[in-house]
Amino acid sequence: MNAVTVSPKFQVVIPQEVREQLHLEAGQKMQIIAYDDRIELIPLQSPSRLRGFLKGLDTTVPREEDRP
Repeated sequence: MNAVTVSPKFQVVIPQEVREQLHLEAGQKMQIIAYDDRIELIPLQSPSRLRGFLKGLDTTVPREEDRP
């Protein structure tokens, strides 16, 4: 388990192992969410990087007979 220390400026360094595992880059934006007593950082992805991640998803929707 990785642990970090909060600096006097309230900054933390993401451990190298985690940065490499998640392919994080310097300057990358992250969304931060606070849940009760924990903090989650979610890397924001560019729309082009997300292309194709739903490949194979069935997009058919059953419709009522009176709908085109």
